[in-house]
Amino acid sequence: MVKVITYGTYDLLHQGHINLLKRAKALGDYLIVGVTNDNYDRDRGKLNVRNNVLERVEAVKATGLADQIIIEDYLGQKIDDIQKYDIDIFAIGSDWEGKFDYLNEFCRVVYLPRTEGISSTMLRNKSQTLVRIGVVGTGRISQRFVPESSFVSGVEVAAAFDADYGKAAQFVVEKNIPDVCCTYEEVLARVDAVYIATSHLSHYGYIKQALQAGKHVLCETPMVLNGDEAKELFQLAEQQGLVLMEANKTAHCPAFNHLIVMIKSGVIGEVVDIEASLSKLLADQRLREFDPNQAGGSMYELGSYPLLPIVKLLGVDYEDLRFYSRMEGGIDMYTKGVMRYSRSVCSFKLGLGVKTEGNLIISGTKGYAYVPAPWWKTDYFELRYEDQNKNKKFFYKWDGAGLRYEIQEFVSCIYNHRFSTARLRRRESIVMAKIIQQFTERINFSEI
Repeated sequence: MVKVITYGTYDLLHQGHINLLKRAKALGDYLIVGVTNDNYDRDRGKLNVRNNVLERVEAVKATGLADQIIIEDYLGQKIDDIQKYDIDIFAIGSDWEGKFDYLNEFCRVVYLPRTEGISSTMLRNKSQTLVRIGVVGTGRISQRFVPESSFVSGVEVAAAFDADYGKAAQFVVEKNIPDVCCTYEEVLARVDAVYIATSHLSHYGYIKQALQAGKHVLCETPMVLNGDEAKELFQLAEQQGLVLMEANKTAHCPAFNHLIVMIKSGVIGEVVDIEASLSKLLADQRLREFDPNQAGGSMYELGSYPLLPIVKLLGVDYEDLRFYSRMEGGIDMYTKGVMRYSRSVCSFKLGLGVKTEGNLIISGTKGYAYVPAPWWKTDYFELRYEDQNKNKKFFYKWDGAGLRYEIQEFVSCIYNHRFSTARLRRRESIVMAKIIQQFTERINFSEI
């Protein structure tokens, strides 16, 4: 039997792809198709937003031409696959002429003629209209948002607004944004979506007004500080046919998502305990983080990040939650939370005036996962076992400030009419807001 292997992204599967697959199939008796994973375009400087890897796999499967489909995850995998599957012929489009000659050492390399006049890039450019985003709030995080958006196709930051017009005017000049707006209503009139990065207490009003105006919303975390408000806003978004998403960058980080998938697959057994911590020692006490009138404090500022792995792995149906906080000047400089589920217990530590290790440990019945500080910028983790010979280390690339991943998912949801993302479900955002609300209401709260 002659085995053939070929690779591609197969984004927006078109006749050119099908023709290539047919030509590859005709070279032998058995065709293996490698579909590149969702991080493929990072090295090309763009994150495309149309079809995720599962959708692309299904599209290739539907052609009926592939005898086997695999995922291409890493550089150098082609050599590993050729040897693993005992491949006779490596086939690829002629636009790669000469680029894969080095594989002749392992099998025969064939460059197949491509179909002229069609490509995924052409289809994407033809069908994709820009999502014009208005930036609301021009503080520290927005300074990173604008350059990060340039790495995502189909996005344009078209306008900016800040309650301090002078800051907004300076911001658009520095970031080369077309318009500065005097009012929020003016922003909403000029864009398709808004990115909200204002103080926590203003999020609810800005989100609701945008949704009522028919605009998609990406809002910085914590989206709101009240579970009922979160539920109301998600319901309003769905009624309006709009995307509302919480901008938790860790939730959209490729390495963090891989970690969650692996843990859910049972690699460390049943999860029994999760410990997550995050702290910052900020020298300037004049910052918003220390102002009780602007929802300052550890829980409001940092809480959504350590809560993320807990709700992702153990769900939203916890049975008990208790807080232990050190209060100074009307805010919590340190908070520890202990959550009990039916068969597990979790803890999270947050500090603005107390420094912690800042790692993430997920303990299971077969082993545990260890993510070193700063775990919320996941680029490395380990799976550890009683038999240390079974330990595994995983390394990833964290690009830029990490915001491009959430922007890519937000725009992808808009294009594909998905009102919820698996990376951070609506129910998970709601329960995190509910937990913050419990802290606000001082339920099961002890001061230390």
